[in-house]
Amino acid sequence: MSSILIIAEHLNGQLNQSTAKCVSCASKIPGATIEILVLATDPAPIAAQAAAIAGVSKVKTIANAANGNALAAVYTPQVLAAASGYSHIFGPSTTFGKDLMPRIAAKLGVSQVSDIMAIDDAYTFKRPIYAGNAIVTVKAPADKPVVATVRTASFPAAGGGGAAAIEAISVEADLPTHTRFVGLQQGGGDRPDLQTARIVVSGGRALGSAENFKLIYDAADKLKAGVGASRAAVDAGYAPNDMQVGQTGKIIAPELYIAIGISGAIQHLTGIKDAGTIVAINKDAECPIFEIADIGLVADLFKAVPELMASV
Repeated sequence: MSSILIIAEHLNGQLNQSTAKCVSCASKIPGATIEILVLATDPAPIAAQAAAIAGVSKVKTIANAANGNALAAVYTPQVLAAASGYSHIFGPSTTFGKDLMPRIAAKLGVSQVSDIMAIDDAYTFKRPIYAGNAIVTVKAPADKPVVATVRTASFPAAGGGGAAAIEAISVEADLPTHTRFVGLQQGGGDRPDLQTARIVVSGGRALGSAENFKLIYDAADKLKAGVGASRAAVDAGYAPNDMQVGQTGKIIAPELYIAIGISGAIQHLTGIKDAGTIVAINKDAECPIFEIADIGLVADLFKAVPELMASV
């Protein structure tokens, strides 16, 4: 039987929804026992949120002042000490997981399985390749731990109502001193996290300037949405890099995605193909994004967007 340890992602005492999506993925393995590991200075409030996720049998916590910030170099030796005996170690395919999980895989001497989007069995998985244009089936060896990241856009968050036991553990691990926390910059401010937001409003190169990109921020604030941007908009300096959506940015799956002034290059479409409803606004009726949009509006965005927001 599979025993799965999921490394919790959290910030400011709040569990990231990516953890519940990892639980949803792990639950696809028949008969699996699912546990969550929380590393923090004070893990109690985070552990309580994790324990409420349906399908979780136990939450383990490691309290350490060094865990005040999610540094992969500091987390790794503690995870390795706590993960002995588990058949699988999962983390989300977010910035957090992409930083941490390869280190764990390297230390265990195994190849990481990246971006799991479907489970065939305990050791056989599907993941996207070629910018999502093809799906490959990969099989991990059954005699070694499986270290993997979960493509959070492919799984809904597991529901609540759970009542898992919470166990505080202590581990013996030499923590490195060559890595230190300097600061955390978030482009979204008080807006919902781009990778977990129900609604995302994105802007493209057609905005024309960083000043005009304020139109996207205003629309997002009105809709209580996260903010994204195409690579062209980021490269032009209209929006920060952490807002980039697409193959080389963030892969997201909001319930509603509104693309404003985005032509729809294949690299961008890769990042939004799992969105529930896609709305596109562009004055070019021939742009590729209209081929995949559920609702398309051919119009000047500088006129259409203010008119639409006035009606919200």
